[in-house]
Amino acid sequence: MASNPSAFLKENFIFHRIILVLLLSCTPDSTNLSNDSSPSQEISPPYVPSIPSSLRTLPLDGHFNFEDIQYAAKDFGCRYYNLPFAVLHPKSVSDISSTIKYVFKLGSTSGLTVAARGHGHSLQGQSQAPNGVVIHMESLRLPKMQVHSGGSPYVDVSGGELWINILHETLKHGLAPKSWTDYLHLTVGGTLSNAGISGQAFWHGPQIDNVYELEVATGKGEVITCSRKQNADLFHAVLGGLGQFGIITRAKISLGPAPERVKWIRMLYHDFSMFSGDQEHLISRKITFDYIEGFVNINKTGILHKWRSSFKPSDPLQASQFKSEGKVLYCLEVALYFNPHESNIISKKVDELLSELSYIRSTLFMSEVSLVEFLDRVHLDEMKLRAKGLWDVPHPWLNLLVPKSKIGDFAKEVFGNILTDNSNGPILIYPVNKSKWNNKTSLVTPDEDIFYMVAFLPSAVPSPSGTKSLEHILAQNERIKSLSSTMFLGIKQYLCHYSTQEEWQTHFGPQWEVFVQRKSEYDPLAILGPGQRIFQRTSGKRTVARVQVT
Repeated sequence: MASNPSAFLKENFIFHRIILVLLLSCTPDSTNLSNDSSPSQEISPPYVPSIPSSLRTLPLDGHFNFEDIQYAAKDFGCRYYNLPFAVLHPKSVSDISSTIKYVFKLGSTSGLTVAARGHGHSLQGQSQAPNGVVIHMESLRLPKMQVHSGGSPYVDVSGGELWINILHETLKHGLAPKSWTDYLHLTVGGTLSNAGISGQAFWHGPQIDNVYELEVATGKGEVITCSRKQNADLFHAVLGGLGQFGIITRAKISLGPAPERVKWIRMLYHDFSMFSGDQEHLISRKITFDYIEGFVNINKTGILHKWRSSFKPSDPLQASQFKSEGKVLYCLEVALYFNPHESNIISKKVDELLSELSYIRSTLFMSEVSLVEFLDRVHLDEMKLRAKGLWDVPHPWLNLLVPKSKIGDFAKEVFGNILTDNSNGPILIYPVNKSKWNNKTSLVTPDEDIFYMVAFLPSAVPSPSGTKSLEHILAQNERIKSLSSTMFLGIKQYLCHYSTQEEWQTHFGPQWEVFVQRKSEYDPLAILGPGQRIFQRTSGKRTVARVQVT
């Protein structure tokens, strides 16, 4: 692909306009992708759909944009660029419903697809719709956010609302959601279509397990309210459903009491078995920390020195003498929520919990911050990277769910033989209890009581070669995925990306048949979520997408 994405998009935009004038429809042979090792990719659409002019005059509360929509052709991953035909800025749920109904009534011959785009944080084009309609969900601000207190408090929000806004609004009522993602500047509909996983998931489950009710616009344009008791099949299908069955337009999210303060603690380990053993011990305790995560540090210089900007060492002298260079070190990060009047009790609780752990004593660092500061911690890093021009770069992330029985050997192989450093991005690793996760949703997890989230989160800086280049990182990812599919069976990808029908079937396993049945029920023409590349919108009978890699 050309090294100047903006210039390419402008040329591509004009080209497709010309094609749309000349052709009423076109039938494809296949969907093509560039090789995964290329710095940036364009997904060629199956064919250029015919777009009746009546789309421009569809009665709406919001509006369509047909020009200056290049932003919807890319995402946070910065590797896939696919220009839509139009971007819908909805002001009401009926705007979304009317648009989908319009496309549905065109029938199977139109080829037009629809994708919901939240904050554009997808990694591999999942929120894109080549020559289709992208719905800018952040424009949907209705219904207005409402917090309901009582025995089972909840917040009623639009599917386009950001989690950071939910945090600020619910705190006014002394409440907050129980389960989070590490980054809060994402939409409700976006995270609920995947899972929403962070350090609270071991106790509260992911975000998809903390929802009371949804309002969904299906692939037929029907607006349906669903919950565990009402239209339960659709409810469970949409949660973790990768946008394949409907667009989440509203959600009722479970809330709990919001603490004012957070004890935020970090410590290091030399030995992975001790590190993982302590993590598993903590998530098995009835009285434990409120948040438990971990990081892998490979050959990083001055780890503890960098911590001093936000944390205080328990032993400054010993901490200053600790050397991290040339080592693989594992960081346990935990947090305990509390209110100011509980300070003494919380300090004793922290001491008790820490006394049971086998960390390197000189590496214990602590901090005390507000709940907002803690939950929105990643946003500070974002601001720093944006200031340096290092935010809008390729993010070839790889997220895996690894069974407990495989995690030791997996860590030995990956952190000992494949990765030589992780200076270009963090590696997260922490366990969760499957008993806290609802097995009725579309999310696929390993078949063990405890499994680990392992997230490789690099940023590829502009570089033709070297360990920080996109090509190098992608090659490492391929080696890790190859191990996962051969030596370490049972590992599942999260925020997954596959290119063939066989890979998707393997990923879903026994759930594949149910997934296909639900697609036929709620989106029979495969209009929704084309960027996931699971189902292909074609003329005639809907078929599972077969993507050719060239």
